Amino acid sequence: MTARCVLVTGGSGLVGQGIQQALRENDGAAPDGKETKWVFLSSKDCDLTDAKATLKMMQEYKPTQVIHLAAQVGGLFKNMRMKADMMMDNMTMNVNVLQSAHAVGCNRVVSVTSTCVFPDKTSYPIYEDSMHDGPPHTSNEGYAYAKRMLDVMSRCYNEQHGTKFTTVIPTNVFGPHDNYNLQDSHVLPGLMHKALICKRDGKDFIVWGSGKPLRQFVYSVDLGRFLIWRALQDESVEAVCCSPDESDEVSIETVARSVAKLAGVEDRLQFDTSKADGQFKKTASNARLRSLCPNFKFTDFETALENSWKWFEENYDSCRK
Repeated sequence: MTARCVLVTGGSGLVGQGIQQALRENDGAAPDGKETKWVFLSSKDCDLTDAKATLKMMQEYKPTQVIHLAAQVGGLFKNMRMKADMMMDNMTMNVNVLQSAHAVGCNRVVSVTSTCVFPDKTSYPIYEDSMHDGPPHTSNEGYAYAKRMLDVMSRCYNEQHGTKFTTVIPTNVFGPHDNYNLQDSHVLPGLMHKALICKRDGKDFIVWGSGKPLRQFVYSVDLGRFLIWRALQDESVEAVCCSPDESDEVSIETVARSVAKLAGVEDRLQFDTSKADGQFKKTASNARLRSLCPNFKFTDFETALENSWKWFEENYDSCRK
């Protein structure tokens, strides 16, 4: 019997590394114990904006499952600065991956989107089915609409071809192997990089914005475990939010103070309120996740942050920054 083959696009990035760590913690085995070949691909292996190259790659590996992570991503200010690129690059990749996976007979594609797909003006907590109820926040509308269409494309493939394509909507993901670029990173790795520079140079730790916005942070290894489960053990096709419980939502100020403590620069922490805060909150419900996988456990935020900080300090010279 041919082993399953799970192909992971964007496999060298934050979430791809989270999947690999989750597998290592399970001695490299799939959670159901079945023989599985894992293929982790990066942009160096295939340009997913190239339709022919994407199809050739799928034909080479003939995956039975695909976890689609690859994306053009960035923080608030990159999204504001490069709306057209964020939309077109992501739309092109998503079309090519789903089309090529279907062409080689892959019936299960689990794609990762983002909570930015949800309407800017909505009630909280947010549920998956409210995704298309209104426009997303204007600050990241290019990226958000591209990710929304990934959900729509998956549903259309399922209805027309009987596939089981689906999406997972994580909240703010962080962990080892993140992108720590000060201009284009997400909030937590950006704070970590700033804090380390302040520790090294003796400068003030200045955080952009008021610190008041609220976020649910999910550890990349936890997301990796959930994606493995959805790809191999779950057959549902509804979009599912992957987020800690609502009670675990924290403010950016709380996060900044935790990072400052790890860096030893608590006395130099300041907030620059002249900078934009972005969306105030994006609280997501994980009721659907809990109904599908009731025993799923999330890593404590402080523990996950300590693990992430330790990796960042130890790998500063070689990490993405």
